[in-house]
Amino acid sequence: MIDQVPTLAQLIKALQQIPYLASKNIYQLTTYFLQLDPEKIEHLCTVLLKARAKIVPCSICYVWKEFDGACSYCDAPGRDAKLICVVETWQELLTIEKTGGYQGLYHVLGGVICPLDGVGPEELAIAPLIARAQSGVTEIILATNQTPEGEATAAYIARKLADTGVNISCLARGIPVGSSLAFMDRLTVYKAIADRRPF
Repeated sequence: MIDQVPTLAQLIKALQQIPYLASKNIYQLTTYFLQLDPEKIEHLCTVLLKARAKIVPCSICYVWKEFDGACSYCDAPGRDAKLICVVETWQELLTIEKTGGYQGLYHVLGGVICPLDGVGPEELAIAPLIARAQSGVTEIILATNQTPEGEATAAYIARKLADTGVNISCLARGIPVGSSLAFMDRLTVYKAIADRRPF
């Protein structure tokens, strides 16, 4: 049936290219878009295009920011510039921020080392982190997820920072192994940050 409606097949194929969208939801999402008012579809497309054009990663910490605006963290007064919390993605950063217990800076890696997916250290923002570590930073908290890839990435970064003299710590092990920070409750994340230990 789908092959007999080429435009429908094209829409489904485009939606299948979106990572993290479960296959079982493709048809529901297709139906949603097909029944959506044209004005709402146009608005969604405009917002997506505007976001793609105006949102860029900060050149220092790699969190999203407006193209011509200040970074919400690097340029925020009162944050401890000697303390950097390293996270995989901006979702983990938001989770830590919600605890209200951390007032240092951040560094977003953009993922984790995963050779099977073709992601090596060069594809992540590790080299800029090493450079930042040599600019008066006293502590770096490795807050990668406690997955095999997250642990391997943290270990790689720790080796690279070994000769910098910077104190390296990681989140307390109260967070279950194999879980993601983005799905943890505030108290668990707050305690993990507060009770961090040397790496």
